Amino acid sequence: MELLTRSLYFRGYAAVNRIFPTISSSRLLATTSTIVVNDSPLQVLPSIDLPELIQRKAIDHMRKSDEPFNIVSIGDIVYKIKTWFSLLPRVHSYFALKCNVDRGLLATLLAFGFGFEGVSKDEIDTVLKMGAAPEKIVFANPCKPISHIKLLLRLKFDDAKSTYELGKKYGVEIDEVPHILQIARELRLNIVGVSYHVGGGYTDASTFVKAIELAKTAFNYAVCSNISGALDKDFPIKDNIHILAEPDRYFAETAFTLVVCVIGKRKIYGIDQKISAHNNDKVLGSIIEKSRNEVCNKEIFNYYVNDGRYGSFSEFLMSYGCRYPKVNGKKSKKLYSTCLWGPTVSGSDCIFHECYLPELEVGDLIYFEEMGAYTSVLATNFNGFTRPVSYYVIDQRMWNMAKDKLLAKFKVAHEYSPKIDTFNQIEYE
Repeated sequence: MELLTRSLYFRGYAAVNRIFPTISSSRLLATTSTIVVNDSPLQVLPSIDLPELIQRKAIDHMRKSDEPFNIVSIGDIVYKIKTWFSLLPRVHSYFALKCNVDRGLLATLLAFGFGFEGVSKDEIDTVLKMGAAPEKIVFANPCKPISHIKLLLRLKFDDAKSTYELGKKYGVEIDEVPHILQIARELRLNIVGVSYHVGGGYTDASTFVKAIELAKTAFNYAVCSNISGALDKDFPIKDNIHILAEPDRYFAETAFTLVVCVIGKRKIYGIDQKISAHNNDKVLGSIIEKSRNEVCNKEIFNYYVNDGRYGSFSEFLMSYGCRYPKVNGKKSKKLYSTCLWGPTVSGSDCIFHECYLPELEVGDLIYFEEMGAYTSVLATNFNGFTRPVSYYVIDQRMWNMAKDKLLAKFKVAHEYSPKIDTFNQIEYE
């Protein structure tokens, strides 16, 4: 994943410099592709052992709540920020708030001078109240009141390799750009730049290269129109182009680990429930008698956990693919066919129809890594279940690198010394 990320940056940055060496007083806005506030301090640890940390946190957490919780690695976010600055120094980052509005995440981004991209008044108010400068907020909803903001021309760009494509909903074809610019000029509308959205869930760096090339074509139309074709298409290179990017998953996804607790257990025998839901009789009638007996006698465990598809798992279940569950503290090598259910009364509240886990008991912990993007922002309060709280951690090495900036947004609360190690606790403002 890290090699892929670095490849995306190197190739994307090279494309920006090659295709947009500069254009005077212009901006390129490139967009890509959850709402928890609590009083948890940031814990500075000598090192982070995730299973051990989960167990320790669960003990403290369950004394006061039986809800799910997130462990958020602020160090992971800091590392991503430093990588971004190193590989894309020309690109000003505006974090897409639709991805995650966890206050610990936003406070960290604010500490490093990030801007934000919002699509509603509530999203913008969230970061304004945390101290974000208004000039570092982009109101990026393509459908907004006429009186709001200057105009950016949204280009239609969809890549077949993206999980989510938005071209059907927003954007103009490249050959429509000259006509749109002419109409805007006649209506005295001020188009100050172009934007595009490459879709979400992409893994190929060439997606950005093609999108930037498309934006360059549109830019050429606009420049030639504004100066009546006086400039040669090979205009001189300058260094004052202002490039904006609106990343989301990169900064949020891997920093969050969701921890859920088994709140119910049921053991059954029979064929796979996913197959059963389609047509038990048809499936059983298609296999020989011996196999039929083996399938029917298969042990299946149903576990009910305290988060589900009406909570943190909505987006993954729709199209992105859920992270595989990991069991905390279980060493058994024997695995069983397992069905994981969420806590609501809905029959569709199923996280996994079939996965393979050791036998669990009520109170055991299951965790899912990389749960920071489009999870709790999509959660509902169906049946009255609440969103997970967040606990923030950072290892000592990353804290030493970032404390000067983080202390501008975080303050020392108190010190805490468990048996295993000693760490400071910091709480955000």
